[in-house]
Amino acid sequence: MSVGHAHAWYVWLSIAGISLTTFLTRGSFLILGARARLPLIVDRALAYAPACALAAIVAPDVAYLHGDLRLDLANPRLLGAAVATLGFAATRSLVVTIAAGMAAYTVFRLWL
Repeated sequence: MSVGHAHAWYVWLSIAGISLTTFLTRGSFLILGARARLPLIVDRALAYAPACALAAIVAPDVAYLHGDLRLDLANPRLLGAAVATLGFAATRSLVVTIAAGMAAYTVFRLWL
């Protein structure tokens, strides 16, 4: 038996273990259904998960300019994000938020 074939069962054991772990952790809510209830505080915290994920994706792109951290008034992305935030705070409209942010970013990018 060659060395490659002797360790093949490790690979299959690893694949089976990872598959089982993934199935149990991700499928537990589907398997248990309504019988599994999260504590109220966890349920409330999960309501903020999409906003946190979006912020984690957008924040680095806004804060970094050409690979450098730029938290000053010479960063048009940061200024555009600030205007978009003000637009959302004033109107609670997604369309106004996007339009105000993109318009401000375009003006600041051309001006700076």
